[in-house]
Amino acid sequence: MTDEEGAVAGTDNTVADDDALYVLTAVLLTPAQFPSVLGDDYPAACAALGLQPYAEGYGLVMGQDADGARWTVVVDDVSLVAVAIASWDCGMEYDLSPDDRSVVSALPGWPLAVAVAAPGVAAPHDPAPDPEADGVDLPPLSPPDTDAWGPAQRRLGADAIALHWAVWREQIDDATVFAPGGDGSPAGRGDASTDGDTDGDTDGDTGEGTDGDTGEGTGADTDVSVAQDPESAQSVEDAPSSGPHPGVRRALAEAHAYVESPPPPGRVRSSFASGDARMIRADGPGWSMVARTDDIAFLLLDEVPGEILTVGRGTALPGLLKSLDALAVRPS
Repeated sequence: MTDEEGAVAGTDNTVADDDALYVLTAVLLTPAQFPSVLGDDYPAACAALGLQPYAEGYGLVMGQDADGARWTVVVDDVSLVAVAIASWDCGMEYDLSPDDRSVVSALPGWPLAVAVAAPGVAAPHDPAPDPEADGVDLPPLSPPDTDAWGPAQRRLGADAIALHWAVWREQIDDATVFAPGGDGSPAGRGDASTDGDTDGDTDGDTGEGTDGDTGEGTGADTDVSVAQDPESAQSVEDAPSSGPHPGVRRALAEAHAYVESPPPPGRVRSSFASGDARMIRADGPGWSMVARTDDIAFLLLDEVPGEILTVGRGTALPGLLKSLDALAVRPS
């Protein structure tokens, strides 16, 4: 679970077909902000849920029905969901009750791990198949297996690095990263853990109700945990001295190609960072990048399970990050 996510209101909110849903959390699905677990870009994330890539985006409301079954309700009232998330992140209560007319679909299961459960109902579980569906029921959504490594885990790992940038950045020796003549190639490696269990129980089956207490945020466990103890991360000084992994050069070349041929919406995103910098988040086939426009970049590759590759600033990276920032989508 991220630092800004925790328990949210567990009130009896009616969101569709007069069926009560105990709302536990919500996330945005927009070109600038979407659960990375769903895809490398916004259209891919929408496709994973059977949705059209509507330019204004959606809100994903996750909760349990009266029987305790998990449901994800998709609504097109993005502003309402954004206000709810902002309120929860500030520790304020907010009764998220989308109007039935805003409901786009109700999907069984949750695409993300949720660390809270509704009070007074059965523990979270997948809903039973609809007997009237004639065998065409959608399989329940489920979060990725954090014991494996693949595209979803790679993207979630990059999200976690962006969230805990300072922890990872302090492992890198500036004398190495900013050495004269650098060309944006890797300066070192670290280890990314996909345990996903450092923040406690994240399987959504906590047995604890939320009782209207918003806690610290949305309750969605949307990142793969990475080592946050400086002593547990492999430093540059201890890193292998071999040359750049070929996947790094491929990823950087594909990122450069985005400048000439803009990728699908959401493939490159830009968000606030400290000072005048921006945090760049980019993805491509088999790779994810997180970088600050005034600093270095970290890369994760499908072909290098669990490792974080550090890309030195050199002379090429600053221009690339500036160009990516110019074409990136930004939160409104």
